[in-house]
Amino acid sequence: MTAPLPADAPLGVYIHIPFCTRICPYCDFNTYARQEHLIPEYVEALIGEMDLTLAAIGPRPAQSIFFGGGTPSLLPPELVARLIDAVRERFPLPDDAEVSLEANPETIDAATLDGFLQAGVNRISLGVQTQQARGLKVLGRAHKPDVPERALAAARAAGVDNFSVDFIFGWPSQTMAEWEDDLDSILRWQPDHLSLYSLIVEPGTPYERAVQRGILTVPDEDTTADMYERALDRLAAAGWHHYEISNWARTPEHRSRHNLLYWRNGHYLGLGAGAHAHLDNVRSSNIRLPAKYIAAVREGRLPIDEREELDETTAMAETMMLGLRLPEEGVSAAAFAARHGRELEEIYGRELTDLTDAGLLYWDGAHVRLTRRGLLLANEVAARFLPEPARAG
Repeated sequence: MTAPLPADAPLGVYIHIPFCTRICPYCDFNTYARQEHLIPEYVEALIGEMDLTLAAIGPRPAQSIFFGGGTPSLLPPELVARLIDAVRERFPLPDDAEVSLEANPETIDAATLDGFLQAGVNRISLGVQTQQARGLKVLGRAHKPDVPERALAAARAAGVDNFSVDFIFGWPSQTMAEWEDDLDSILRWQPDHLSLYSLIVEPGTPYERAVQRGILTVPDEDTTADMYERALDRLAAAGWHHYEISNWARTPEHRSRHNLLYWRNGHYLGLGAGAHAHLDNVRSSNIRLPAKYIAAVREGRLPIDEREELDETTAMAETMMLGLRLPEEGVSAAAFAARHGRELEEIYGRELTDLTDAGLLYWDGAHVRLTRRGLLLANEVAARFLPEPARAG
C-alpha cells in the first residue's frame, strides 16, 4: 500500500557512475566512454557533493544506496567501499540497508564480486539484455552469451544472495522464438530479481538514426505487447511476483527496496553527474558533464543544473502515475488522502470512472490498480492523470 510520506522519511541515495568502456547504440543515459581516468577525481567530487548536500538539508536517515550508470562495476571495490562509508557517515543507514550495484557481465569475476561484498554491496544487478548472439551484436553489447551465466555462478560462489538480471525485448528483428529462449534462460538461472524492458528508440541515439534510414527495423507495438504478455504468463506460471510493470521478484523479500521508493513517490538524493533527485517536493538534476560536475563541487557549489518545485496538482498526479506502476499495490485512497489532504475520488473521479469502464483500471473505492489490459497501455493510462496543460502538450 502506498503510504503517507513523513517529512523525515528515510531517503534513497542514488549514486550515478557515468563511465562506460563503450556506449551502446540504444542508450540515452548520461554515460561517457574513455573517461575512466576521471574516476579518482569523480569519487572525491561525489563525497564533496555529499558534504554540500548535508550542509543544505541537514542530517536525514537513509534506507538504501543504488550505484547506477553507466557501468558502476568499473570502479575498484576500494572506491565503492569509500563511497558507501561516506554515505553512512552523513546519512545514517540501518545495518540491513539494501546496497545495489549495477554491473556488466564482462566486468566482474569472483575476485571483484568478493571485493564488492566486502565493500558493503549486498545486491548485484547484471545487465544481460539478451542471450542471443545476434541480439548482443545488434545491441552493441561487449559480452558473449556464455559470460552472464559464468558471472551468475561466480556471484553465487562469492555469496551474493540478492542477484538481479536485466533483459531487453523488442530489439531489431527479434523473433518470438528468440524471446522464448531468453525466458528459458531466466527460468533456468533462477535469479532473485528480474527487470524486463521493452526497447525504446530514444531521440538522438544511433538507433534513431539507423531506424530513420531504414538500416534497422524494430518490432511493432503489437509484437512487443505479445512478447510482454508471454513474459507475464510464463513468469506467473513459475511463481514470480510481478510487483512493478517491468520488474519481478522471486520472493516478496527480493523486491528492490530502493526502486520501490521511486514508485511510491518517496524522497531520494541523486549524487553525481546528471543524477536526478526528489526531496521535499522539489525535483532537481545535476550538471551532466563529469568534468564540469567535478569543477562545480571543487568550487563549493551544489552541482544542480535544473530545479523544479512541484505544485500540489503535479505532486498528486505523480503519486498516481508512479503508484499505478505497482500491479499488486496500486494506489490506496486512504494513503492518498493522508499524503495530499484531498480525497482520491474528489480529484480524479472522472478519470477513475472512465478508465474503469474502459477495462483499464480496477477501482473499488479503496484501491486502484491497473488491469492486465491497463498494463499494456500503462503510459496512456498514466497520461490521464496529468494536469490538463501537460496532457495537451
